[in-house]
Amino acid sequence: MLEPPRLAAQRREPILNVPPVITVLAAVMLAIQLIRDWVDPDTGVEILALFAFIPARFDPSVLAEGVLPGGTAADIWTFVTYAFLHGGWSHVGLNLLWMLAFGTPVARRFGALRFLAFFAVTAAAGAGLHLLTHEGELVPMIGASAAVSGCMAAALRFMFAHEGYAMWRPDMADEVAHFPAPPLLAVLRDRRVIGFVAVWFAINIAFGIGAPAGIVDGSVAWQAHIGGFLVGLLLFPLFDPIGRRPDDGRHIRRYGR
Repeated sequence: MLEPPRLAAQRREPILNVPPVITVLAAVMLAIQLIRDWVDPDTGVEILALFAFIPARFDPSVLAEGVLPGGTAADIWTFVTYAFLHGGWSHVGLNLLWMLAFGTPVARRFGALRFLAFFAVTAAAGAGLHLLTHEGELVPMIGASAAVSGCMAAALRFMFAHEGYAMWRPDMADEVAHFPAPPLLAVLRDRRVIGFVAVWFAINIAFGIGAPAGIVDGSVAWQAHIGGFLVGLLLFPLFDPIGRRPDDGRHIRRYGR
């Protein structure tokens, strides 16, 4: 018995249609966590000193030059490399879960190279705001949360671009990733976006009030989250390859209003 073409296509739809760049980033983070669990404690500290983001690195009144390894090069790369280190399996697992949810549509829209650049820029933005609010602090900051927050903000720029979009239909999720994004002011007038942003900021501020900054000791570097989110929201057009074009009606006819 022949199946209707659309039904056959739906059955061939993979359960997890994850862009390769997301898979590679996840594999790298998991591999790094495995290595950190395997090495001896002294080597683990050296890894943190070389790749974690430590605000005191940039304050000579706290740490003399040469105390931390890596020199000037580490001053630059730690703005990004900290995002690949995590405080434990639950920490990396939570970040990968959110990256899978929000990074997938963004990576599908941007492509691998643009997404990697976006990931680096939002991670650096998170580190920058953390540095401004934790000047001279010795506690290392690690985790991909700032970059993941940037992915959340980028997804907001286009995920509600079409009124008929619904997350539970895989084909719709793929379609909206290629739909032209409205201007930022139009996005910020959407009540769904306002609600999401309000709840997101409230949760992060609550973490800030209820716990000291830093992530190695189990607390949350919430300022880094906000830095990544804001830069992801504002700089989205610089990475978005899909120009604005008049709606040709295909999305309306296919999904309805």
